[in-house]
Amino acid sequence: MTRIDALSLDQAPAGSRAALEGIQKGLGFIPNTFKTLAHSPAALNAYLGLAQALGKISLSAAEREVVALATSQINGCDYCLAAHTFFGAKAGLSDEAIAQARNGTLSAIAALAHQITESRGQLSDDQIAAARQAGLTDGKIIEVVAQTTLLTLTNYLNNIAATEIDFPPAAQ
Repeated sequence: MTRIDALSLDQAPAGSRAALEGIQKGLGFIPNTFKTLAHSPAALNAYLGLAQALGKISLSAAEREVVALATSQINGCDYCLAAHTFFGAKAGLSDEAIAQARNGTLSAIAALAHQITESRGQLSDDQIAAARQAGLTDGKIIEVVAQTTLLTLTNYLNNIAATEIDFPPAAQ
């Protein structure tokens, strides 16, 4: 049972409606996480602004999904695991790659996202050196931090709200 209701477009505050309409136009539906976030127009629009900006980083769509999966696994967000399993597959990730991303073993990006989330950003010098040795530039490291931050917002929201999953459930 949800603890914070997902709002319909008609129930949403006026400041959230244009954003929700844009999401519906882009995805063909409005995922419950955005309907829940819509309770706060400022939070919804801040999330969408950051998501739009991060769509222009050097990480590919598949790499952004890898970060989402690793972060959501550590944060225990079943909603985001379902959503990003769906979007990860659309970005070309196989079932095996999705499982490895969730565990932080797929790539240096997956490992870094996993470590950032697990340690709450308290990485050791050795972990940062390993990321660099694996080929991640300082710019990529920062982009992984930013993408992890974006996902942590929705992970925490969905965990607190007990958002009803409206994506196919992710395999364990």
